[in-house]
Amino acid sequence: MFHEHREEITTLKGQNAHFEKIFNEHNALDQRIQNAASGIEMLSNIEIENLKKQKLRLKDEIYAMIMEFKKQKS
Repeated sequence: MFHEHREEITTLKGQNAHFEKIFNEHNALDQRIQNAASGIEMLSNIEIENLKKQKLRLKDEIYAMIMEFKKQKS
């Protein structure tokens, strides 16, 4: 996710505890969704959809924080 912003992500994770928390939550949700898709974790379709919505909300927040960081940096 956001490979083109790897440098900013690394910096933000080191400087901003909230950013690090939501970034890790996003990755954990992604793993759970992948586990459900591969049959490792049994989840209903509704649970999977809810996980996807949570993941997307976090992704939007992460992106906004990256863009704000880049704006402040320039």
